[in-house]
Amino acid sequence: MKTKLAVCAASLGLVAAAVPAFAHHAFSAEYDSTKPVKVKGVVSKLEWMNPHIWFYVDVAEESGKVTTWGFSGGPPGMLMRRGITKDVLKPGDVIIVEGFRAKDGSNNASGGNVTFANGRKVFAGAAEDVVPKGDANGK
Repeated sequence: MKTKLAVCAASLGLVAAAVPAFAHHAFSAEYDSTKPVKVKGVVSKLEWMNPHIWFYVDVAEESGKVTTWGFSGGPPGMLMRRGITKDVLKPGDVIIVEGFRAKDGSNNASGGNVTFANGRKVFAGAAEDVVPKGDANGK
């Protein structure tokens, strides 16, 4: 009986540990590297959790309409090793984000290059993400 209980507990532990791995996705499965985006706006929300952080940017259009973009960043541990902590991106911060649009055409994108109001630039994407080069038109 003790052996069965130990096997069940170990199996449950392995399944629980594997869930984040299944949630992880490849860049090419989610984002279109032929559709770069570059937006400037105000950070409205930050979700700092595995397997990837998400940050949301409110972008004011010329018409006055505000569109919220969601950006997927790297895993929290990887970002912290780069010196990017959850205190670096704060609601209210004005940032420019360059990444690649989601394949489903939604206002979600990879959160690659982030430029802060003071000019500081960081790469907030995951290691496997495509690094945006040039402007939103690829120039």
